[in-house]
Amino acid sequence: MEKTIYENESTPKADGFHMPGEHEPQERIWMLWPHRTDNWQYGAKPAQQVFADVARAIAHFEPVTIGVKPVDYAAAHCLFKNDQLIDIVEMESDDAWIRDCGPAFVVNDSGDLRAVHFGFNAWGGLHDGLYFPWNQDELVGMKVCDLAHVDRYKPDNFILEGGSFTVDGEGTVITTEMCLLSPGRNPHYTKGEIEQHLCDYLGCEKVIWVKDGIDPDETNGHIDGVATYVAPGEVACIWTDDTEHPYYQVAQDAFTTLSTATDAKGRKLKVHKLCMGANPIALDPAAAATIDTGVLYHTVDTAKERTSDYEVMGSYLNFLIVNGGVIVPQYDDPNDELAIEQIQGMFPDREIVGVNTTQILYGGGNIHCITQQEPKA
Repeated sequence: MEKTIYENESTPKADGFHMPGEHEPQERIWMLWPHRTDNWQYGAKPAQQVFADVARAIAHFEPVTIGVKPVDYAAAHCLFKNDQLIDIVEMESDDAWIRDCGPAFVVNDSGDLRAVHFGFNAWGGLHDGLYFPWNQDELVGMKVCDLAHVDRYKPDNFILEGGSFTVDGEGTVITTEMCLLSPGRNPHYTKGEIEQHLCDYLGCEKVIWVKDGIDPDETNGHIDGVATYVAPGEVACIWTDDTEHPYYQVAQDAFTTLSTATDAKGRKLKVHKLCMGANPIALDPAAAATIDTGVLYHTVDTAKERTSDYEVMGSYLNFLIVNGGVIVPQYDDPNDELAIEQIQGMFPDREIVGVNTTQILYGGGNIHCITQQEPKA
């Protein structure tokens, strides 16, 4: 039977569908395989190894499907040949951030599963996007829906990345003004119209706006670097007491906003503080020299330049909730252990698994950014 594409004539909310919270039961996790030599050092090999570490950590809890470019298929197949819960499928893509270019799955009360295939333009399009073209990433949502055998909604002319919002599954979505109101996303819509689109396509009733994110040069400030739902009525938020920390004010503002907010059910949010990395992380000069500046697959010099001057602070907030567990970034940082302890306190009934993801951070994101959950219908 041919799958249905709902283009503008209907929305998930109108049809009784909503996006579940990440804490709810999942069927599998979807990933893509890194390959851009203008984004990843040493021909993307170190990044591939860490992606494999993340996939194997997830596979202790649930299946993983990884989309791999045809040229990388044989190597990836060999790497995962003994991993029973990790499937490799051929899938073209421009890069490996499936949270943002992949679909958002929605469910209804009858147990049916559909998905929303939002527009994608590499975090800002020709205004301030990270690369061009992005046509293969734009197709990832459709390909995942086909492989998952689900009908999809395709909202016309609406750009939305999965890392730019977090939902509780009970009517509330949290996002940032820095990202969703940026001129590279949806300048043709007002803030009120963007709210309406979020509610219509995620099945929500209320939008909570946090002002800023922590990565304006990468994603224009995605919420998944600042705050995320851990349960209905409960949110994790980055925190530091160090007034000299580069994210001090962002953390303070986000915590204040969330602590004073109420959700769609009228509940005041419980906000858990989560520490930041203590030390900045810089790309080693020798590693930076292996990145192909200006040498792209499509021979267009628009990728973000990554040099040894590129310095970031690790956020532990970009974790992934899975069935019975939470996969957490680690950086060989003094606060690694504290972050695990704090996240365990948020999820007392889940196993907390740390994975050193510094190599992913160099590319502009982390564990949550490279994964997308498919809920159990």
